[in-house]
Amino acid sequence: KTESEPMELKSEVLVHVKSVQMYNSTTNSMVTLTHNLKLSWLKEFFLVAGIAPVYCSLFSLMRESDRTWFPPNHIFKVHQSANEILHFRIRFYFPGWYNSGNSFYAHRCGVSKGMETPVMDDCVMVYQFFQWRSDFLTGWVQIPINHEAQEECLGMAVLDMMRLAKESGQSPVDIYNFNSYKSFLPRSMRNRIQEYNILTRKRIRYRFRRFIQQFSECKATVCNLKLKYLMSLEMLLPSLYSERFQVTDLSAREVTIVVKGDKGIQWSTGLQIYCDFQAVIDISIKQANKEGSVESRIVTLTTQDNKVLELEFHSLSEALSFVSLVDGYYRLVSDAHHYLCKEVAPPRLLECIQSYCHGPVSMEFTIGKLRHSGNHQGLYILRCSPRDYDKYFMSFVVGVTMVDYKHCQIVRTESGEYILSGAKRRFGSLKELLNCYQKEALRTEGYTFQLTKCCAPSPKDKSNLLVSRNNQGADVPLSPSLHKHNISQMVFHKIRKEDLVISESLGQGTFTKIFCGVRKELRDYGEVHQIDVVIKILDKAQRNYSESFYEAASMMSQLSHMHLLLIYGVCVCGDENMMVQEYSKFGSLDTYLKKNKGCINITWKLEVAKQLAWAMHYLEDKNLIHGNVCAKNVLLIREEDRKTGSLPFIKLSDPGISITVLPKEVPWTAPRSLKLTHRSSFSLFSPLQKNLFYEDRHQLPAPKWTELANLINSCMDYEPSHRPSFRAVIRDLNSLFTPDYELLVESDMVPNRTRGFGFPWASESQEPAQFEERHLIFLKQLGKGNFGSVEMCRYDPLQDSTGEVVAVKKLQHSTAEHLRDFEREIEILKSLQHENIVKYKGVCYSAGRRNLRLIMEYLPYGSLRDYLIKNKDHFDSLKLLHYASQICKGMDYLANKRYIHRDLATRNILVESEMRVKIGDFGLTKVLPQDKEYYTVKEPGESPIFWYAPESLTESKFSVASDVWSFGVVLYELFTYSDKNCSPPAVLHLFINLFYNLFFLSCFLFNIMTECWSSDPKLRPTFKTLIHSVETVRGSKDG
Repeated sequence: KTESEPMELKSEVLVHVKSVQMYNSTTNSMVTLTHNLKLSWLKEFFLVAGIAPVYCSLFSLMRESDRTWFPPNHIFKVHQSANEILHFRIRFYFPGWYNSGNSFYAHRCGVSKGMETPVMDDCVMVYQFFQWRSDFLTGWVQIPINHEAQEECLGMAVLDMMRLAKESGQSPVDIYNFNSYKSFLPRSMRNRIQEYNILTRKRIRYRFRRFIQQFSECKATVCNLKLKYLMSLEMLLPSLYSERFQVTDLSAREVTIVVKGDKGIQWSTGLQIYCDFQAVIDISIKQANKEGSVESRIVTLTTQDNKVLELEFHSLSEALSFVSLVDGYYRLVSDAHHYLCKEVAPPRLLECIQSYCHGPVSMEFTIGKLRHSGNHQGLYILRCSPRDYDKYFMSFVVGVTMVDYKHCQIVRTESGEYILSGAKRRFGSLKELLNCYQKEALRTEGYTFQLTKCCAPSPKDKSNLLVSRNNQGADVPLSPSLHKHNISQMVFHKIRKEDLVISESLGQGTFTKIFCGVRKELRDYGEVHQIDVVIKILDKAQRNYSESFYEAASMMSQLSHMHLLLIYGVCVCGDENMMVQEYSKFGSLDTYLKKNKGCINITWKLEVAKQLAWAMHYLEDKNLIHGNVCAKNVLLIREEDRKTGSLPFIKLSDPGISITVLPKEVPWTAPRSLKLTHRSSFSLFSPLQKNLFYEDRHQLPAPKWTELANLINSCMDYEPSHRPSFRAVIRDLNSLFTPDYELLVESDMVPNRTRGFGFPWASESQEPAQFEERHLIFLKQLGKGNFGSVEMCRYDPLQDSTGEVVAVKKLQHSTAEHLRDFEREIEILKSLQHENIVKYKGVCYSAGRRNLRLIMEYLPYGSLRDYLIKNKDHFDSLKLLHYASQICKGMDYLANKRYIHRDLATRNILVESEMRVKIGDFGLTKVLPQDKEYYTVKEPGESPIFWYAPESLTESKFSVASDVWSFGVVLYELFTYSDKNCSPPAVLHLFINLFYNLFFLSCFLFNIMTECWSSDPKLRPTFKTLIHSVETVRGSKDG
């Protein structure tokens, strides 16, 4: 048997193939469909088979001959005489989806805690059962030939025989008597058993019959038996739900890429994770080169941390298979209404995007969305039917004092026309239907309704279309974001006025005067470091706006992105308020455009637009609103150099005084109001695009800029919810560089089709293992200890302020012993790759290799200890538990690699964003010997004794259990907000004060802490257990 299921294809397309095989889960029979199969017939089959539209995104179409998967927009052009067999199969799978008792089981999102639903319903699960059973028995997947695998296969044969007995109404013994047990085993296993001597075969047959007799009275249902069979297969054969692709990388090496639903994109070597699906921003496909194979294609995958992965596939079909797989998983786990690559975008999804139509979301989500949007009269949601493939529902709000919700049905006819139920008019598209009825009043059940505002899909929607791969629930945002802080709670570096030298004026704004100058800072050994800066001084007459002025400085000081201007800090001296920024040699974009009007080409404009979109996406991803995006706030850091191929490089400056406090409206703001939202950023972004691309008469050069004009218009849509996300803007800007587009523009204006074009960091994305000291530009000191210091630097090999900001750790005293320990720390950090561990970037040797520096990612929020102190009024227990869970995950990763951290404390945990913390400082870390579960330190030196377990203090023994003790102290620090009065060193008798300081915690959380502090290391929980415990407490509080 072979089974599978549908994908999104236009119903009018004909599939000319030999046959399509599908399993009918209702009748337990195989259906073979032959020539000229119209896909509208398939929809009827899906309904008969019980496959609801919400589950169609799990399926795809595969060719049997070479097991190639087709993208969901593929149009088949196979000759009538071709002998092709296609399979509709479940392609997208999430292991562990059935185990709701596990804290990391995959499930579909619900509108609230407790309303989650399974990834698959019973019909889909049965479909999956027969699909995998077929692969298992026919040998489509390789089965390990060993005793353990044989025992597992025999156990599954027992389950299969019992399932068949219950379905046929016979006893398992009868099924055994009339069928060879080997027919329920894979071919390779049958052949192996056949090679055994006759006594061994009889013994296996006897054991098998005895099992059948023992389980004859089993009360398990058919569904449960199928599910148990699936679970066993998942454990035995992970290859069933992973796909491998043989590709060529940039260095022309043959490598293998593995894609799995629970892990993302991995390298096959050591299964090292490259990125998860949510991190992917854009995917493009292009022909490899004109001299190489016509069939080969290069797939460029760009992630949100600016990494570019380029892989060469041997054929177009392989490239499309890979891209459609990543694109499909992205929609399942991140955004159900977004595509990463238009070449594989489902036609129905494109139609839904154009009509602002949701997929087959649940009724609970629909009502919740309307309620969250304000329940205004005229508010409506358009959604696909969760049951029927050719029906849609329009749900809207009625009533004023007593709010109710009504639903109109829209039907798609066989001819592809759309009809509103109860009406006679037919329309060619959903958009035409909506445009028509928005001008008319609708009547239903005694209510008169006028369509005024559509609740469009949002990237942040958590509907039943999305699969959550763990039990963490929705992320908890820091309330109320970074935009309204008291002055005392704002975060920025303070600079003394005597460290600044103010020179010539650069201009003047409405609220500030701008000067260039020099900032001096004292480094180690009395060295004075000087750097050119820009100093913005708030006009004394505008002191009423000082809070907004400092809010801008605070926000920008906590961000680190290559296209955001660096804020060094603020200086307050008497009635003078100054913001100190990095210096921009070429000034603002509006001035540069005026000066160089005749020299700016298309490539320059698109590059600048993309870089600005990247900066805006970074802010959007962090739920931050800039609020003042215009050409004067975009600074040109580097000019284009056509001789060397160097691209222009821009940075977005601070927003200045917030437009929400200004007395009158300004031209860059959204038309609705001055209340800033994430979507209002687009109406600020779009006029800047017009500055770049429109001619003097404000008309687009037709017709070759149609796509760009459409993009600008969509960004400037009057309705905020209809504007695209910046992720979509980046994707659409990148699509302008496709080969098709090259035919439309002048040859001298077309970018070179080199690998990594369009991303100024692409050639530098492969970070050097060894950094050159001369390119490390000191910015400021981040911290200093007894043995070392950490500095904020920019690695700037081009010496043009376009390099990446990094954290640099160096030793205070380079003795042989200290250097040896430091090298060990570097090797440890280099070997670690986890989202909750600070990222290693490389090393830097000074001349003569006498001084060593460790280069790490720069995290602008600083240590968790300081972050807790500064923001304690904005935390709740859910946020703290979220951090605790991430710390546990990072520590569990270390424990699995047999590392002991030995210095776990909030001071050594860094904050990347409001939603992620990372473990850092591995200076005391040790590796456990393979034959021992603890490490004895002979010379402990200076140690954080208040975080140490008893056995570490008395016997110098360190183990994973001693790190667990330290985690208990970290929990204590979290829930006392690292208050110095409650810190472990300040509390002599920790346990005496615990009940006083933690009286507000649940007993469950208190129990976790006391378990971590068990005097017997063997009784302390593992970090894996702690993850489950913390998530359980978090879930109870969220519920």
